[in-house]
Amino acid sequence: MTHDEIATALAEFDARIANDTQADGPWQALQVLSQKLIGAKLFTIMTVDMKNELARREYTSDAESYPVSGTKPIHYDRWFDTVHKDRQSFVANTIADIATVFSDHETIWALGCGSVINIPVVIAGELLGTVNCLDVEHHYTPERVERSKLLAIPAKLAFLAASKAA
Repeated sequence: MTHDEIATALAEFDARIANDTQADGPWQALQVLSQKLIGAKLFTIMTVDMKNELARREYTSDAESYPVSGTKPIHYDRWFDTVHKDRQSFVANTIADIATVFSDHETIWALGCGSVINIPVVIAGELLGTVNCLDVEHHYTPERVERSKLLAIPAKLAFLAASKAA
């Protein structure tokens, strides 16, 4: 991906987030940007409530397989340590690696996905949630992982814009 392609994708995100007034507009804008920058067959947004130790799916690109509903308990494992404690992206590039942390790995595999990157969104020292991109096995190469860092500021903006729209 060239610098011009990245600049164009970011400008398109900026225009969408500035003008879209739909409740899911910020998430849809971030989904399109994520697909352009790093790719994502499946895209979801999770928010976290650490006080109650719960996570909630706020947005999904596949409402049939991953609906926006309810909450699930937060599990304390290596994923938690990477994302919550270290505030780093979690990357798994095989379904076997995904299976070590996600109980829904069979659903992920059935959707044709075998790799994941979970990008933490932190504002004012608080982890608000994660941007979750899934694709085929071995998709999140070191180059794509590096490029995913370009999503940090747009993700923060999307979280803030979504809270304003709610």
